[in-house]
Amino acid sequence: MSETVLILIRSVGAFLLLFLMARIMGKKQISQLTFFDYCVGITIGSIAATLSVDQNVKISNGLMALLIWGLFPLILAYGGIKSRVFSNLTDGKAAILIQNGKIQEKELKKNLITINELILLLREKDVFKFSDVELAVLETNGDLSVMLKTDQQPITPHSIGLKVEQEHSPSILIMDGEILEKGLEDKGYSKEWLLGEVQKQGAEDFKDVFAAQIDSRGNLYVDLYDDASKRQTLEEKPLLGATLKKIQADLESFSLQTDNPDAKKLYAEQASELKKTLDSILPYLK
Repeated sequence: MSETVLILIRSVGAFLLLFLMARIMGKKQISQLTFFDYCVGITIGSIAATLSVDQNVKISNGLMALLIWGLFPLILAYGGIKSRVFSNLTDGKAAILIQNGKIQEKELKKNLITINELILLLREKDVFKFSDVELAVLETNGDLSVMLKTDQQPITPHSIGLKVEQEHSPSILIMDGEILEKGLEDKGYSKEWLLGEVQKQGAEDFKDVFAAQIDSRGNLYVDLYDDASKRQTLEEKPLLGATLKKIQADLESFSLQTDNPDAKKLYAEQASELKKTLDSILPYLK
């Protein structure tokens, strides 16, 4: 067997085994990377690379090493689920760097973090002053969790006692020009309605739409393959506002021109009602 074919076989085998191990080990390996996970990842990658090109390493030995290094993190993860002490031993414990607004110098030294590094970590959380921080915790994956003081926290509807309508997850109705009929049925809309809505935003057919998403309030977002056509349709809103204003002016004019008292009163009332409606919707037509 030629050397090139042998490397190909070994590389494909190592790749498939790595892919299988990554699926088994789960998303934690990349989403919550601790120092231990980092070391394991580097070691497994090094073994796979050596197995691919170093013919002095037997395939069976390389595969066995990969299996062992892939199995140990699973065992440790299972042990961490069963025992908090075991979890602290393998992953370590979170460290409080700022508590009650005071910097914990001992914890900084213990975790080998300088004041400049602490400032950098805080800036990554959009915090620029120590005085704004109530609590800062260095997590086991190296990330910094920050709790601001109460008077520095952003205002939310809940914090001021304001009740708002609960919004649910949006649904994709069109993807790459194809209708996702299940999402359309779940929301209770028809294809005819959807076609009318996308045509309002510049599409001639569903095939012109790259993506269409609807939220729980019925607002439809449409992204077209040709964005220029959508920019043209955005002018319809101010045009609609101008049309409604003209209708109102016409009603007022009819009221002044007619000699019929009943018609005069009707035109005046309708002009007044339309003006109230315009005052409420014009901000949305700009």
